[in-house]
Amino acid sequence: MTLHRHDRHFDGMADKFERSMYGASRGQLRLSLLQEGLREEWPQARAPLLDIGAGLGHMAEWAVDEGYPVTLIEPSFDMLERAQQRLAGREQAAYQCDLQHAFATVGGPWPRIFCHAVLEWMADPYAAFPILGQLLAPGGYLSLMAYNRDGLIMSNVVKGNLARVQKGELAGRGTRQRLTPISPLSHDRIVEALAAEGLEVVSVTGIRVFHDYLRERHPDEQTLEQLFDLERRYARVEPFWRLGRYLHYIVRRPAS
Repeated sequence: MTLHRHDRHFDGMADKFERSMYGASRGQLRLSLLQEGLREEWPQARAPLLDIGAGLGHMAEWAVDEGYPVTLIEPSFDMLERAQQRLAGREQAAYQCDLQHAFATVGGPWPRIFCHAVLEWMADPYAAFPILGQLLAPGGYLSLMAYNRDGLIMSNVVKGNLARVQKGELAGRGTRQRLTPISPLSHDRIVEALAAEGLEVVSVTGIRVFHDYLRERHPDEQTLEQLFDLERRYARVEPFWRLGRYLHYIVRRPAS
């Protein structure tokens, strides 16, 4: 049960995301692993793609450069505006809209969907799965990335926040400019929710299975190079992927 009554949107926080996420090694690693996983696991059909919660447009930019016709939806006006600036000169469509209103806004179903780091900012993330099921076309593929509750437990223990873990007080409060998600998700429940919509998990990858547990918050370039190599080696290896900060799922709807 969640204590949060409202989804968390990020109006007025585009600069913080650009600086603290994508300007740092954690964001660079996240993008790199996402893109590598998509190149390996997605059929490269260059089909129309819906990017839900497109944020600053980094993954939409990658998809456009890979040849996908992209439609972006993002509830935050300034995040969407920044994404459109990033994609300036490239063919794209963009709408200010949240996941709950996606079908009414852009229609469907869609042969390709991105939904990255969205569900954990919803008051009721598991209510999103029927919507994703409605949006995904038969034979279509969904790239779903969610903030991992198990990784959050491990991170808090490593940091010494033992009482917080004992009390189950893991979620962020969704206030000010803090970026701890309000609704971290568990792997088993994600798989169950996908199966309930007739969706099949093709692969699961742990995103940042080591990075966020380092004692050194700002590793040097040589350490980062070694770390990125280890992240790639162990991202799908038991038990390491289960402790990733995020879990990335490649999901498909059977054609029939």
